[in-house]
Amino acid sequence: MADIVHAGLAPEYLDYRAGWDLQRRIHREVVTGERPDTVIFCEHQSVYTAGKRTLPVERPVDSSIPVIDVDRGGKITWHGPGQLVGYPIVRLREPIDVVAFVRRLEAVMLDVLAELGVEAQRVQGRSGVWVRRDSPFGGEVFDKVGAIGLRVQEGVTMHGFALNCSNELTPYAAIIPCGISDAGVTTISAILGRSVTPTDIVGIVTRHLEAAVLHSDAGTSAIVREVAA
Repeated sequence: MADIVHAGLAPEYLDYRAGWDLQRRIHREVVTGERPDTVIFCEHQSVYTAGKRTLPVERPVDSSIPVIDVDRGGKITWHGPGQLVGYPIVRLREPIDVVAFVRRLEAVMLDVLAELGVEAQRVQGRSGVWVRRDSPFGGEVFDKVGAIGLRVQEGVTMHGFALNCSNELTPYAAIIPCGISDAGVTTISAILGRSVTPTDIVGIVTRHLEAAVLHSDAGTSAIVREVAA
């Protein structure tokens, strides 16, 4: 049976460093077998996180939003209120295939979005999930609605995914999100034309994660815990 940890959903936004400390503590416990596979759900206080491949030109200049360098893959992105962040801390089955795990997380987000009425897709050569829109200059462009950035240590994953629900988009203008300059960013609320918050969808995401990712026995459900980081 897996654990689902709610560590900060509106109006109690989670400080990123506190959340990172919580991740590391739970990661150690999963590695040592002290606890089962665990997913942390939260909304962070506004922050930029820069993965190991972030280039200087992709970072914000003179931003009031803090930038934290992290040990996950990928490049720079933003987290903040209105965005549902999920940190699956799970032991990968042997032989370890990180790309396959990324694809499973993408599939979860695609299924969640489809249930909400959002037509999203993968884009070849790019992680995450995307929606297509017509460009005013002709042709098509893609906007990212769900992002993924992972680290695997001792066979157990850290970091995870973020689904843009009802968050603002202006912080993305100060960076090159995920190092991709030829695409945009959007939210579920903007696509559907109505407010959809992280609290609205966390149960749906949990259900799809249980079915596709978590190593729980058939017929059992994850235990949801409310914790303070």
